[in-house]
Amino acid sequence: MSELMTQSRLEKILKAGHLGVTSECGPPRGSDAEEVKEKGRLIKDYVDAINVTDNQTAMTRMSSLAACIHLKLMGIEPVLQMVTRDRNRVALQSDILGAASFDIPNMLCLSGDHQSFGDCAQGQNVHDLDSMQLLQTVRHMRDQGKFLGGDEIKRPPKIFVGAAANPFADPFEIRVPRLAKKIACGAEFIQTQCIYNIDKFKEWIKRARDRGLTQKVFIMAGMTPMKSVGMAKYMAKKVPGMDVPEEIIKRLAGVEKGKQAQEGIDICVEHIQELKEVDGVAGFHIMAIEWEEKVPEIVERSSLFPRPEV
Repeated sequence: MSELMTQSRLEKILKAGHLGVTSECGPPRGSDAEEVKEKGRLIKDYVDAINVTDNQTAMTRMSSLAACIHLKLMGIEPVLQMVTRDRNRVALQSDILGAASFDIPNMLCLSGDHQSFGDCAQGQNVHDLDSMQLLQTVRHMRDQGKFLGGDEIKRPPKIFVGAAANPFADPFEIRVPRLAKKIACGAEFIQTQCIYNIDKFKEWIKRARDRGLTQKVFIMAGMTPMKSVGMAKYMAKKVPGMDVPEEIIKRLAGVEKGKQAQEGIDICVEHIQELKEVDGVAGFHIMAIEWEEKVPEIVERSSLFPRPEV
């Protein structure tokens, strides 16, 4: 490939002051790429980039890098998710170079779900680096043009680097200091955990604003539409770090079963409309898990379509 690398569209959108929109798709549990391509086709015109998850919930899937390449070859901008659970620093740097060789322009640095949640509970945690050190590694390779061992990189990666944040995990008091650490380690954009407790999120972002953090990083609010009251109850009780207020559960429960999915989309759109007005929100990360066909409706109804040209 040429020396000229394509700049991240997501980066250009955010730096131009537009509200960014990303979504995500999970790679298949098999080697047929058509599943990830179909998800890409459903949402590509409605978002600026598509995250590809990295063996999410520790279930073995097609590699995130391979799935990103399939999307890239379709003209879709991917966000490569990379977890530290499965790779040491040699493999992490190697995969970063592999992504850069295909001009994959965005990367999200994560720790990853513990392997006990997945299909290989006896697998070994690696965590040679943690997610913050992975942020530092990508920035070091990009900005210094060097490997962690000190050697020069021929054609360093040009990657827009992001991290995740959970405004709702306990203890709440350390959420903003933890965000500050990720920014100090090199995060340029943040995608948050799914937001249902709007008031708590507003308090989190106010504290981030008060520390000047929203001037240093682009915060994309995480949105996941509820399919049913059962999903809402499961997320409230079983998913660590998730905050689903009782009023949302009651609202979904008050609708007949066949209409709960549409009610969940209505709630999602209402939340996006409300958060669009919040100072410090730079965009939205819409995680319609195995429900990608609903992303266009959510984006259109939230007045985030058409996407701007940059």
